[in-house]
Amino acid sequence: MTTAYDFTARAIDGTEVPLDSYRGKVLLIVNTASKCGFTPQYEGLEMLHEQLGDKGLVILGFPCNQFGQQEPGDEAEIDRFCRLTYDVRFPMFAKIDVNGPNAHPLYGWLKSNAKGILGTEGIKWNFTKFLIDRTGRIFSRYAPTTKPEAIRGEIEELLEAA
Repeated sequence: MTTAYDFTARAIDGTEVPLDSYRGKVLLIVNTASKCGFTPQYEGLEMLHEQLGDKGLVILGFPCNQFGQQEPGDEAEIDRFCRLTYDVRFPMFAKIDVNGPNAHPLYGWLKSNAKGILGTEGIKWNFTKFLIDRTGRIFSRYAPTTKPEAIRGEIEELLEAA
């Protein structure tokens, strides 16, 4: 698999979504959690979605419970939390693993093609972000501490490069 478009993921409502349906868009793929110190980043992600969505940005949220058990709920609970607490309207997906033998294939591809600090592949915590260009290729990987608004400039550059 060579681009993000080669994968399919289950949406939070249970429907299968071919990521090919986002072809030509700039994607920001984020593993999320509802009970994490970084959870307030949902606000920044939603702001980017609102302000840049019509220009071609799509944020994809992938809940994950692998870090400190910070996403214990089921999909209905996660969806309700995101909508009611942060008014999240960008696409959210079913809870997945991002590390280990059960890691979602999309995350296997992301990690092997965009290594983290010191060349490590593994996701270290919730809210690790991957920016994907309009061709479906990885542009950059960002640490959980990187706030969404801090990468707005790079996102805008990719949006303008169409």
